[in-house]
Amino acid sequence: WSQVVSEAEKIVGYPTSFMSLRCLLSDELSNIAMQVRKLVGTKHPLLDTARGFVYDSRNNLQMRGLVILLISKAAGPSTADLSFQHNMVSGIYSSQRSLAEITELIHTAFLVHRGIVNIGELKSCDGPLKDMQFGNKMAVLSGDFLLANACTSLAQLQNTKVVELISSAIGDLVQGIYYENSKSSEENCLTDDIGISTWKEQVFLSHSALLAKSCQAAMELAKHSTEIQDMAFQYGKHMSMSHKLHSDLQPFVKESSSDTMAFSLNSAPAVLHQEFLGREAWIKQIRELQEAIKAGKGVTSAIDLCRCHGKRALAALERFPPSEARTALANIVYAVTRFP
Repeated sequence: WSQVVSEAEKIVGYPTSFMSLRCLLSDELSNIAMQVRKLVGTKHPLLDTARGFVYDSRNNLQMRGLVILLISKAAGPSTADLSFQHNMVSGIYSSQRSLAEITELIHTAFLVHRGIVNIGELKSCDGPLKDMQFGNKMAVLSGDFLLANACTSLAQLQNTKVVELISSAIGDLVQGIYYENSKSSEENCLTDDIGISTWKEQVFLSHSALLAKSCQAAMELAKHSTEIQDMAFQYGKHMSMSHKLHSDLQPFVKESSSDTMAFSLNSAPAVLHQEFLGREAWIKQIRELQEAIKAGKGVTSAIDLCRCHGKRALAALERFPPSEARTALANIVYAVTRFP
């Protein structure tokens, strides 16, 4: 995965880990960073989020922006309007690069917002109560700051359809995360009756909508046809679904995974296992679930589903002319649909 991303970054012209640098190095955010230092020594999740921006090469937090740049280059300039080609650098319009930064800012803002802890569930080892409350305030304010910057930059693109697309993606994210949080706060969340169709709807909202609609918006900025816009949307949607399935599968397919490796009961293998097993047997197996899922049909079905979304993403790519960028986009799909 890291090799695929590294090669893709060469194609778009610069490492996307620097994509949000202008915002992240602003005076306002520097002040926020100084405040966040007060949380050192506590277990507030905002600290882990902040570290991830600097150290996390494994999960490639800037993956969304990279995909937007790649699909912009893969599509190339629109034959409908060639007057703006002088604004292209490495085959990508400046407005498309701005869109990639905006998408990353939105994703980062929601990552920061996810780092808000439930004060009522804190333990004494997590840190002093006043520090954890302070961390929550910083998570809200810094996330809002990033989101405000993204919205300001979005307006500067001066494209009504793009504003509409990205605004609706923000709405999707809010809805998806709200659903996740409302379920996780319920005492019986372990026995939620969720099917794979519901899982797909929730994952689209919280993980796929932003990338899918940003890919479509990148095509709109280059004045591509409705058909090309739809193909870009389909690639973004199905590639990100594959990416999420790949992540969900790791505790069950890694040879070195231990019994204590964290996994979610709302992950794809668990949901599919529950469907195959039946409701009552599922509840009985809750405490020995990970081994049961490994031995059942949930893992293989989730792998098949991951590859299915991968194939649909690749099929969408067929509408783009052959290029280094298209190959890199295909390689991203191959990376998240390959299992040991």
